[in-house]
Amino acid sequence: MNLSRAALLVLLQPLAVQAAEYRVGPDQQYTRLGDVPWEALEPGDTVFVHARPTPYAEKWVLGRRGTAAAPITVRGVKDAQGNLPVIVGENATTRSQLNYWGEERGILKIGGSNRPADTMPAHLVVENLHLRRARGAFTGRNGASTYMDNAAAIFIEKGEHITIRGCVLQDSGNGLFIANQASNVTVEHSYILGNGNTGSILEHNAYTEALGITYQFNRFGPLCTGCLGNNLKDRSAGSLIRYNWIEGGNRQLDLVDSSSGTLRAAPSYAQTFVYGNVLLEPEGAGNRQIVHFGGDSGTTANYRGTLYFFHNTVVSSRTDRTTLLRLSHQNQTAHVTNNVVLVAASNGNTLSLTDEAGTLRHGGNWYKPGYVSTFGTLTGAVVDAGGNLTGTDPGFVNLAGQDFRLAAASALRSQAVALPAETRSEPVTWQYVKHTAGEPRAQVSPAHIGAYGDASEPGTETPDAGTDTPTDAGTTPQPDGAESSGGCAAAGASFAGPLAFAILGILGRRRKNPARGP
Repeated sequence: MNLSRAALLVLLQPLAVQAAEYRVGPDQQYTRLGDVPWEALEPGDTVFVHARPTPYAEKWVLGRRGTAAAPITVRGVKDAQGNLPVIVGENATTRSQLNYWGEERGILKIGGSNRPADTMPAHLVVENLHLRRARGAFTGRNGASTYMDNAAAIFIEKGEHITIRGCVLQDSGNGLFIANQASNVTVEHSYILGNGNTGSILEHNAYTEALGITYQFNRFGPLCTGCLGNNLKDRSAGSLIRYNWIEGGNRQLDLVDSSSGTLRAAPSYAQTFVYGNVLLEPEGAGNRQIVHFGGDSGTTANYRGTLYFFHNTVVSSRTDRTTLLRLSHQNQTAHVTNNVVLVAASNGNTLSLTDEAGTLRHGGNWYKPGYVSTFGTLTGAVVDAGGNLTGTDPGFVNLAGQDFRLAAASALRSQAVALPAETRSEPVTWQYVKHTAGEPRAQVSPAHIGAYGDASEPGTETPDAGTDTPTDAGTTPQPDGAESSGGCAAAGASFAGPLAFAILGILGRRRKNPARGP
């Protein structure tokens, strides 16, 4: 091979395969989700699902691998009124070329299929879709079928580096279900509400068990009427729950033990971080506990170790008792630092910090003065680490309007204490914006107590969740029409770029979208 030909091939290598785009919806190349060759997607491919007046009654599996630099993306495109594309599971059909087990477990399933061939899916992004009603009947590989009670709007059986962004997950047994063969999952800027089953404690808005999971900038609404599950139930290692709005549920957070030896052996299983969240307890919302931490299997040796709960804003409208935290066993420890916990009773005597077991260390928090350590018999310990404040009014901008930002005269300003050393890897640099957005939080010392400080200048990206999946610029889900082809910004492109495209035009070397023709 002569030098010029070798140089040519080196130059063409990154351009030899070009990602494909598949567009579904009114006036698009495809009219149905089932027209998309899901079984043949390649790294960098994007499926655009355009909103339409009639929901898509279809279901499918994602079982392919993207790369960190070129994820496979399924992206909803809003209509002119800003509505997301709606995909319903009830009476849904599936593309005949797909063949996957567990069809009865969800509308969109990730991992676990015969066609495409079974693999560990990777580097997948699902964004801006409204998935609802994984209930009732559907038509699958075995013909007429019925969803299970625990079917989810999105069911991740297995996969790594998965991002769920800007989605609405609604009116299913579980809004989101993630099994323990998943790793490095990010759920962000999404609205999860109205899930569960009437009279059942087994289904939740989200039920997850992964090796590394981050929830950020999400809104968790109440479950369906009469549904008794938790809002967010998690059994993961490396759980990071930050900057979310979580309202209602039997408990807002139920953080319990994993059934997977692999997850329990991970170093990240020992520590769980919950910070910057707004946690709302409505009147009559089931269990009086806001957070349960440790385990529920009965095998106490498998329970989680330490919870770091800091800079959260907790507001309970209950007129009866409210308990901030339940630790499952004496082996659990919770560091409760720089939170504001507001209950309805004027003297605060309806608030207890814990139930019975474990060790709760609290410092730099704000309460009404009548709070107690426990309403029961304390078998563990409650340790006052100093700096706790009491008062009658935390000084929110508008409590009735659920604007929990701090007024200028708020008693929470500049009253925070130093956080435990273990939290240094998780600085509180952002804050939740109603709804499903975020903004940078101004850094002051001492910091303000609670989930809100003062807003600083807008940033350029949301926090990195460690998924190796590129995130959108800004603090909100990627807007409509943001369909960049990537560009050529590499150094030296002034020569290589035009030459390469000229040669590419001559040789015609690209992977075509078959629907576009030659």
